[in-house]
Amino acid sequence: MKNQKNRSGFTLLEILLVVAAISILAGIVIIAINPSKQLGDTRNAQRRADVNTILNAVYQVALDNNGVLPSSILLGTCGASATSEICRTGAPSCTIPDVLVDLSSTTLNEKYIVAIPTDPSGASTNGAGYSIVKNTNSRITVCAPDAEQSATISITR
Repeated sequence: MKNQKNRSGFTLLEILLVVAAISILAGIVIIAINPSKQLGDTRNAQRRADVNTILNAVYQVALDNNGVLPSSILLGTCGASATSEICRTGAPSCTIPDVLVDLSSTTLNEKYIVAIPTDPSGASTNGAGYSIVKNTNSRITVCAPDAEQSATISITR
């Protein structure tokens, strides 16, 4: 009878097979979760909330001023021109007419809104990344032109 030693442990081949199986499963899970889509959906949800917040603040200003909307909101199509973009709170270009829409009356003494929300992508330098226009019937539209995944985010009241 041969003298056999009890061997404990794993062979290199067994370890490599387990690592390969775990790698394949991790790859499948990452593809199924699709993190870039999830992050885009999260940013779009923030944009929807921001658009609604801006529109509510503008209408609160109008209610307190006998229905008169801020004069900086121009006629047009949302997101179609640079002059429809809302100015970021405290941006120097807000003082230049016809560059960005100045909604500083909505943040006056933080009565209606503390600060104008900014787009989560942060693509705009002085603008908030959101646009606001009115139509001939004085209905206001606020939109997020930088929405991701071909989403259209706008509210009209």
